[in-house]
Amino acid sequence: MKWAKGPFLGRGSYATVFAATSTSGDTFAVKSVDYSQSENLKKEQHFLSILKSPFIVSYKGCDTTREDNNNKLMYNLFMDYMACGSIIDLLKARNCGGFNSLEIASYTRQIVKGLEYIHSCGVVHCDIKGANILVDHNGVIKIGDLGSAKWATEVAQIRGTPMFMAPEVARGEEQGFPADIWALGCTILEMMTGDLLWANVNNDPVSLLYKIAFSNEIPDIPNELCDQARDFLTKCLVRDPKQRWTAKQLINHPYIQPKFDESSNQISCEKFVTSSPTSILDQDVWDSMDEPSSSSSSLVLSTHFSESICATNILRQRIKNLANNSGRMMMPKWAYEKDENEWITIRKVDQVIDVVGDHEMEVDLHLH
Repeated sequence: MKWAKGPFLGRGSYATVFAATSTSGDTFAVKSVDYSQSENLKKEQHFLSILKSPFIVSYKGCDTTREDNNNKLMYNLFMDYMACGSIIDLLKARNCGGFNSLEIASYTRQIVKGLEYIHSCGVVHCDIKGANILVDHNGVIKIGDLGSAKWATEVAQIRGTPMFMAPEVARGEEQGFPADIWALGCTILEMMTGDLLWANVNNDPVSLLYKIAFSNEIPDIPNELCDQARDFLTKCLVRDPKQRWTAKQLINHPYIQPKFDESSNQISCEKFVTSSPTSILDQDVWDSMDEPSSSSSSLVLSTHFSESICATNILRQRIKNLANNSGRMMMPKWAYEKDENEWITIRKVDQVIDVVGDHEMEVDLHLH
């Protein structure tokens, strides 16, 4: 496949990421590394080429190229371009304020589905965390960065991010499926608080690992959580890996039962029934369109423009959900009690076009 390198997206622990465009016009992400240091990237390519799931970043191929400026041989891995970045990028765009409860439950369900699939294939991810959970332009969650992954039966060196390591991993004993579940619990807390875990020791990796391994503590769970959310977290953050719930068990937990029809990606009307026109869109939607922090960096987010596309697409989907003709319950009473002829047009804009990317939306304003 012939392709052209696009904007720099970010730098990971072992590779540099760029946007790229093929000669056919497809946009995707490319991870590149010096061929002599490509072991981890080749390992990621191996697992991505095997794993096929809507909740795992899709593999699109690989090749080798030579850098024009120094003739260095590079190994390149092609994968989905995730326009909204990671969930950490989204948190930074909200000034680390955390997601709302509906978003967290939805994101968690998708992560659990991805983990259930990965584990069913006999693979341990080994580095589940917010920075490795990616979001596409439709708000769909996908697990990425399998450079640390291993087969469950494989005897391998402990790997991953210390802050998300399970106690048995911190002790150097084992790193199996339960370790991914502990990391899932830590990632949920990251989404809830928008803050670092183990905040009082995070600047000292040795103290952090010792606390995780031997203190008998778990990360702090916010007091204001609902009972279902708290119960879900306590099933993940069990220090004994044998007592931790599996992804297969967690997928049926009531906390993450879908609040929307997953086949159509529509949020259920129950969320939006209201008798007042002022509550059609809750504040969280508008909050999600805040400008990102200038310090935000991402492996998959190139510019403010790509994030704006993501926020606008999510907003439009919400508006579409509210206007869905198949479910009147999704609309407040004032929206359908009157005949169309009874509406009074006070201002009509025939051709007000909002252009974002290739999308257009005509605006028509009415008031009764």
